[in-house]
Amino acid sequence: MKTGYKVSDVMTHVPVIVGPESTLAECAAEMKNKKVGTLIVGEGKKLLGILSERDIVRKAIGDPDKFVKKGQDVTAVKAEDLMVKDIITIDPTKDIFDAIQMMKDYDIRHLPVVHSGDLVGILTMKDVLKIEPQLFEILVEKIKLREEARKPINKINTSEGICELCGNYTEELIEKDGSMVCKKCLSDV
Repeated sequence: MKTGYKVSDVMTHVPVIVGPESTLAECAAEMKNKKVGTLIVGEGKKLLGILSERDIVRKAIGDPDKFVKKGQDVTAVKAEDLMVKDIITIDPTKDIFDAIQMMKDYDIRHLPVVHSGDLVGILTMKDVLKIEPQLFEILVEKIKLREEARKPINKINTSEGICELCGNYTEELIEKDGSMVCKKCLSDV
């Protein structure tokens, strides 16, 4: 399915860029000031990495011993220490549908846009949804699948409930001819 919109039509043309030596405190301040959740780590037009709020929370705060030396202040950690270096990128001439498919396939929310080796922008899920809301269904499918395992409802024993014959609660329902019944009613049938 092609949308007729190119990545270059939708992308943010001036992404927020920080240097690899920027501290986590500087990066967090930049995110707050520019109201963004992702920073490009680069030098000029050269893309070195990408750093998101999730990276900061999951890596620096979630596992500080790995990224912060004993006694070191978290604000001394550099962008290059936490940035994602193995970056999936997209060309600005690609269709938005291709971008959304890549986001889904790689489970990412931000795609740096690179043309002839130079960083020319960034494309986010929000950018895509602003122009093609019907693509939301593709994203929702991926999010549902990823998030479903984390929901407490999955931890509930699905074989418990009310017997459809006697109306009593049981922790062990058994399917019999399309009905969910307790062991007592199953033996009575």
